[in-house]
Order: sequence, then structure tokens, then C-alpha cells
Amino acid sequence: MGKLLIVTIDGPAGVGKSTMAKRLARELGIPYLDTGAMFRSVAWKLGEGSWEWDEDKLKSELASFEYTLSGIGEESILSLNGTPIGNEVRTEEVGMWASNMATLPVVRSFLKEAQQSLGARFSLVAEGRDMGTVIFPEAPRKFFLDASVEERAARRFHQLEQMGKPADLEELKEQIAKRDHQDRNRAVAPLKAADDAVTIDTTELDKEQVFATLVQEMQK
Repeated sequence: MGKLLIVTIDGPAGVGKSTMAKRLARELGIPYLDTGAMFRSVAWKLGEGSWEWDEDKLKSELASFEYTLSGIGEESILSLNGTPIGNEVRTEEVGMWASNMATLPVVRSFLKEAQQSLGARFSLVAEGRDMGTVIFPEAPRKFFLDASVEERAARRFHQLEQMGKPADLEELKEQIAKRDHQDRNRAVAPLKAADDAVTIDTTELDKEQVFATLVQEMQK
């Protein structure tokens, strides 16, 4: 078996990480790992307010969680206890719950081990908040995508509009700014670019331009 390839793509909420990570994974013929979905699934499974539980209770609940991964690129399937993680974790509310969960060392430690375990078995394009800084610091290719709060809110607004879900643009801006502040300023593994990551500001770029930049960097 050849050496496994790990590519990391980090960045704040709504910057287009998922779309780019899936496409790049397909281009490389390897699985895509959505680590944000792992935090969301913990929050969704345990429910509102679970981030306020004591550490022993959280550890006990997390001990029953097992993640598996199959497929390639957009067809990659991340499952929790044998059940694929779906759109039930993709709401703005669960996103805020996940951000709360991400401040807890016990949750981060558990998911770090789960993510590294998957990375030890598969080549991956791993997408998240601290893939290049904490989870896979030795990854040979690291990217950090960013964009303005206004642009990210607008993208999310149009996405929800296309899904037929009503949304308020100003409220989305506030939610994204709040998550940014929490993610960038948390004591454990704050959101930031790895020192050796290639940072791409996507505010003025379309999807094809961002993807072309990723591929160009991979070919170096």
C-alpha cells in the first residue's frame, strides 16, 4: 500500500470549503472528510444544551459514537454508528450548537482521535477549522479559504433561497460574525491558517477560479 495523501482545507463558515473539498477529492480520486459534519452530528445527536453537561456525562455519551467513511469525492459518505449523516445537521441552529460544542476540550479530543483514525486508513481531503494546524499538521498540502462576512452571508442567503427556505440577510450576517468570533477566539484550537498553508481569499473569485487555484497548487 502506498503512502497516504492528506490534503487539508480550513476556513470559516460559508467560505465554500465543502464545495472545493469535494471537487478536489474527486479530482484526486480519494474520499472527502467533512469534519464540520462530525461536530454537527455530535451536537444534533446529543441535543440543545448538551454542551453544558459535565465532562463525565459527555465522555460517556461519546464513547458510543463510531464514525465510518466510504466513497470518493462528492459521493463520500460519512456515517455515525452506521447511519449516514444527512441534511438534518445542516441547519443554522445546529451550526451554532456545533460551534458551542467545539469549545469543549473533551469533544475536540474525542473527534481529533476519530479524525486521525480515519486519516490513518484513507487518503483524504479533510475539510474543517483546524485540519492543518491540529489534526493533520504533517499534511503535505494545506489550504485556508477565507472571504468577507458580507460575501459569505450573501452566498448562504442565495443557497437557502434556492432551497426554498426563507432567510434574513442581516440575521445571517450576525450569525456568521458571531460564529467567526467564537471560532477564532476560542481557547482550544482557534480558527487560523497553518503557517505553511496556502491562503486563498475567495471574496472576489468564482468557484472555477478557486478550484483552478487549488489544482495549480497541488501540481507544484
